[in-house]
Amino acid sequence: MSRQSRLIYSPVYTNYYFHDDHPFNQRRLLLTHDLMQAYQLLCDEDILAPRQATDEELELVHDPRYIQFVREQGETDEILPVAAGYGLGTEDVPCFRHMHEASSLIVGGTLQAVDVVMNGQAEHAFNPAGGLHHAFRGRASGFCIYNDCSVAIAYLRKHWNARVLYIDTDAHHGDGVQWAFYDDPNVLTVSLHETGKYLFPGTGNTTERGDGHGYGFSVNIPLDAYTEDDSFLEVYQKLIPKLVRGFQPDVILTQNGCDAHAYDPLTHLSCSMKVYQQIPRLAHEMAHTYCSGRWIAVGGGGYDIWRVVPRAWTLLWSEMSDQPLTDDCEIPSSWQEHWQPQSELILPSRLFDEPFPAIPRRAEITEKNRVTLERAILHAPIG
Repeated sequence: MSRQSRLIYSPVYTNYYFHDDHPFNQRRLLLTHDLMQAYQLLCDEDILAPRQATDEELELVHDPRYIQFVREQGETDEILPVAAGYGLGTEDVPCFRHMHEASSLIVGGTLQAVDVVMNGQAEHAFNPAGGLHHAFRGRASGFCIYNDCSVAIAYLRKHWNARVLYIDTDAHHGDGVQWAFYDDPNVLTVSLHETGKYLFPGTGNTTERGDGHGYGFSVNIPLDAYTEDDSFLEVYQKLIPKLVRGFQPDVILTQNGCDAHAYDPLTHLSCSMKVYQQIPRLAHEMAHTYCSGRWIAVGGGGYDIWRVVPRAWTLLWSEMSDQPLTDDCEIPSSWQEHWQPQSELILPSRLFDEPFPAIPRRAEITEKNRVTLERAILHAPIG
């Protein structure tokens, strides 16, 4: 087993908690960690506890007034008068006690991952609590208070002057990260997501290519609703190697939302667990080929916390840590027996899904995604 990978994890991550009925439920991290352990993929030296991000680090991306407001709002049970102006106290981003501390711990976890990779302590690192890609400079959005992805990229630029390739495969467009670096030619943001015609945040068109010196360094693939494994992977596998060769990054940061799965209750894509084996596999290969192994991974969306998230992120960790899990793997009975009494859904018995029924528009969707890919890369730095 490789000891060149680190998992940034603490059960304290579950303090990022809106309410019982909110779709963003960090209990999924407990299920994921337990499944990794059940497969015997973890030992003590693999795990690093996250640290708090400092205000100075948060200010690499976020407005100091916003940070101060998040802190003040988290110290009271009353919704402060200007909360809505900061995107807080809404249905998507309710306020909760100690929200600054919980949010900055997630950012600090991603910065911990950056530090261990860039300082050569490990080749790869994974912060499953991260991936909060919707937050903006002075506003919360889409379940996200602070944007750990954007802070990590700004941190990489400041401390290592690194060229950063950011790959986002969440079903929701990685809007907060894209706009933060829209004019920066040293940051290539790539997002494969469900088309915004049907899904929040409604952005991520192929025409969003960057601005000024950053023109061409924003690449968006808005996939048609009901896209399945083969079309998703065809686009991903044609796109990513070309971009890596053309851009020549120093480090790859992947956002690994797993809400493109057919079971996800908030999206309309139709992928299976096969996608969540192949996405990190190609990122891993590209990192070793072009970036001396430097690969930082974060989590993201994923709202079927019982059947999808634990399997998807366990597959990511198995790839990152060179402990491959095969298609015929059964879910360990110890994990099922522990969690099934707490779930209203029947937990999966196998790591990979049985084939889903074919989508009637499969050929049409596949061709539409191919055309989208060709449009998206017209001005991109491909090699």
